[in-house]
Amino acid sequence: MELVTVLEHRFERTPDGQIWTQTAFAYSDWLPYLTTFESVNVVARVEDIAAVGHDMKLSSGPNVCFTAVPYFVGPKQFLLKARIVRRAVHNALLKESAVLLRIPGILGAIAYSILKKTGRPYGVLVAGDPHEVFARGAVRHPLRPLFQWWFTREMQIQCQNAMAISYVTRSALQKRYPSRAGFSTSFSDVKLSEDTFVDRPHTGWQGLATAQRPCRMALVGSLEQMYKAPDVVIKALAICANYDLHLQLTIIGEGKHRPELEALTRELNVQDRVRFAGQLSSGEAVRHELDQADLFVLPSRTEGLPRAMIEAMARGLPCIGSTVGGIPELLPSEDLVPPGDVHALAQKLQEVVTSPTRLGAMSSRNLEAAHTYEDSAMTQQRTAFYQYIEEQTARWQAARHRVVPPSGTDL
Repeated sequence: MELVTVLEHRFERTPDGQIWTQTAFAYSDWLPYLTTFESVNVVARVEDIAAVGHDMKLSSGPNVCFTAVPYFVGPKQFLLKARIVRRAVHNALLKESAVLLRIPGILGAIAYSILKKTGRPYGVLVAGDPHEVFARGAVRHPLRPLFQWWFTREMQIQCQNAMAISYVTRSALQKRYPSRAGFSTSFSDVKLSEDTFVDRPHTGWQGLATAQRPCRMALVGSLEQMYKAPDVVIKALAICANYDLHLQLTIIGEGKHRPELEALTRELNVQDRVRFAGQLSSGEAVRHELDQADLFVLPSRTEGLPRAMIEAMARGLPCIGSTVGGIPELLPSEDLVPPGDVHALAQKLQEVVTSPTRLGAMSSRNLEAAHTYEDSAMTQQRTAFYQYIEEQTARWQAARHRVVPPSGTDL
């Protein structure tokens, strides 16, 4: 059976027809689907490019094809292409394939509006919270309150009517987006292989955050939106600098807000303490940057379950995060700050980087916690979820065509 999966990630296509990605959803990420389904059809936005960048990875491959939705970014471009976008999603759903919506997102909402007309079963993978995505400070748009209300309401409906559901969090997203699904589970889509982990926790924290030994912080996240709050980290770093605390920050990611953030570093006179590493391919390049750091900081304004933080934990890094999404499932309360609170983050940084004992305990605890997200630990839940979607789709197909299964066959 084919699986059609609809998601918001944006891909690139070269003239030879191959599909590429800079971050998540490389070809290896589709392999777990292929243990249950014969093929995967990915419905997503695809932009045509002339050549492959050095940091891109192949996403298409054997038994994995793409339905290219016309490329758009933002509400204005979507409205200009809404009709052809909907047609592309509709055409992808013409076959009686199994369907998995990765939500939130406008494409998932369009797909749901098509599916509900026929009562067709579908599964959902809940990867984020639009209520937080469109919270004040996370997105700058005059229609932000309307978007927050509409996307939250739509996702609640999509979850309630799904026949199978999986959340990337263990409890956070379940509270706002409950479901009546016959099958409900949770598993992270973060896949950590053995080489992702360091052998032992970090040591050698004595004398950190001094002129001789600055504390090197890392933040990983797209700069297309301010979801990961890089501006908050820069402002907190500036406050710490006023107290003669020597911190350096590396921001790994790229996007339209980079010039604004670079201007902020100059305005606060910390431009020599902040390095913009740009977009790096996930994997070895990101791990190399993490291994140069002493502390990982992610005071996000919105989150599902942050892949970057789990990867940092696997490298044995102490982490500071905010109290949103699934971050409290990863870190204890003493390592958390309220989202958007610059002064709380500055105070937390001062507490942590001046305590070698605390840094050592954080490193040890995080490395241990990261092992619970090893790929082998997630396989059983993931496989059961996919198998349930396949079984229920087969039942729907049989009923639709009035097929009577042979005796003893459980469709």
